[in-house]
Amino acid sequence: MVKRVIFIRPGETDWNRLGRWQGWVAVPLNDLGRRQARKLAQFIRNIGLSALYSSDLRRAVETAEILSEQLGFAPVYDSRLRERNIGAWQGLTLDEIRAWYPDDYARLLESPDDFEVPGGESFLQVQQRAMETFDEILAQDRGVTIGIISHTTAIHALLNELIAGCCANEVAVSNMSVTTIARDDEWRLVAVDDVSHLEGLETQHYPELEDN
Repeated sequence: MVKRVIFIRPGETDWNRLGRWQGWVAVPLNDLGRRQARKLAQFIRNIGLSALYSSDLRRAVETAEILSEQLGFAPVYDSRLRERNIGAWQGLTLDEIRAWYPDDYARLLESPDDFEVPGGESFLQVQQRAMETFDEILAQDRGVTIGIISHTTAIHALLNELIAGCCANEVAVSNMSVTTIARDDEWRLVAVDDVSHLEGLETQHYPELEDN
């Protein structure tokens, strides 16, 4: 029975560095992102993972490949673990979104869960697909501790659904961070945005779209 889940955000990309929202764009890890992934890989065996699941976006796949070299088994990729599809807003900074799509951005602030980005998804749609695959992962029962490589919005959506009273948009999820949940009767947060494995290597995070 799965009792511990380790959520891992991919390493840094150049678009992270520039503050550009990536969505589903196939942006690769940059040099720092690869170094961040190698740092976690040095510790990954100590975590005791019995399975690793991952988004199929390029930055997640590259992170998973680096980690799997140390784990000794292949990751399982699932498109439902992707970041939020932000459609027309992909590649834009938050300031550009506010300036170029003021009416849509205002609607996002009014209805952060329900608003569908033009050509993209709502937060609730991300939550639905992420929970669907999470439930399937648990049903596979591949050990006590598993890892899931996903992205800020998807991780937040899962935490909101799984952790009673959790307001996940207040939880930072930095590049190459580890956030751990565990369960007895109910899921609880054990560690949030843990970057101790980076040993001082730089990392950063950005607020979600609806944050001011």
